[in-house]
Amino acid sequence: MYTQLGHTSMKIARLYLRVSTDEQDLTRQADIVESTRAAGYYVAGVYREKASGARADRPELLRMIADLQPGEVVVAEKIDRISRLPLAEAEQLVSRIRGTGAKLAVPGLVDLPDIAADAEGVAKIVLESVQDLLLKLALQMARDDYESCVEGYEVPQA
Repeated sequence: MYTQLGHTSMKIARLYLRVSTDEQDLTRQADIVESTRAAGYYVAGVYREKASGARADRPELLRMIADLQPGEVVVAEKIDRISRLPLAEAEQLVSRIRGTGAKLAVPGLVDLPDIAADAEGVAKIVLESVQDLLLKLALQMARDDYESCVEGYEVPQA
């Protein structure tokens, strides 16, 4: 979102930091706040959560989505911080975020909507298709990683 404050345009971001368990901490992700500010964004909110990414009903995630305004950017350390849900559910979650008019900014995940918006015809279709493919791959890889961790964990026999 570019808000006019006098003569200055402001890019606005909301940061989502998540770890899976109470034993883990968010220290590793704290650099995101400063790097986002250094990139020229006003940080409108930092949402910290200790919950599994395989759940869609995370309170801080839902609060962040409710707070999003058109043009804002959701920043997360990696796509698996946003979701480790099965692909169909992960796509619904991303659709909810984008449905607010916000964009995702996740390192390693190319977001091409600005480029696609300026393109026409076949180029626009290709750019939008590539974006969707990259996002689906990243979401599925996050889910596969989650499933391999869960499957690799064996419960000790009593």
